[in-house]
Amino acid sequence: MPSWQLRTASPHDLIDAQDELRQVRAELQTLYQWVPWSADPLDAWETHENAWRKSSRPSSPGWDPQDAAEIARLRAREVELAGTIVTHAYWTSLAPADLLAVRDALKHHHEQQMADASSSPQTAP
Repeated sequence: MPSWQLRTASPHDLIDAQDELRQVRAELQTLYQWVPWSADPLDAWETHENAWRKSSRPSSPGWDPQDAAEIARLRAREVELAGTIVTHAYWTSLAPADLLAVRDALKHHHEQQMADASSSPQTAP
C-alpha cells in the first residue's frame, strides 16, 4: 500500500503514536549518548592480553538519579507506545498481504512528510 494511502486510511491516533514513539526513541538516544556507559558505578576494566578481541571501559560513576528517572520514564513510554501501535485495532481491518507494507509505511511516514515538505514550493512571507 503506498504511503499516501496510509495518511488517508490510518487512524490519526495510530500515526500520532508512531510520531511520539519516534520522538521518545530520539530522546532516549540523545540521553544514552550523554550518560556514562554503566547505569551503576563500576570500576574500569580491560580484557586479558590474549583475548581474541581486546576491549576496555573506563570507570563509570553510574547514572545520576535524575538521568535514571528520565530514562526509566522514557523507556516505559516507549513500551507503552509500541504496545499501542502493535495491538491497534486498525491492523485487523487490513488484508494479511497488506500488513507489512502498511506497517512499513507507518514507520517511515515521517520521512515521507519531510520529503513532501522539502519538495513543495516555498512562499515568501
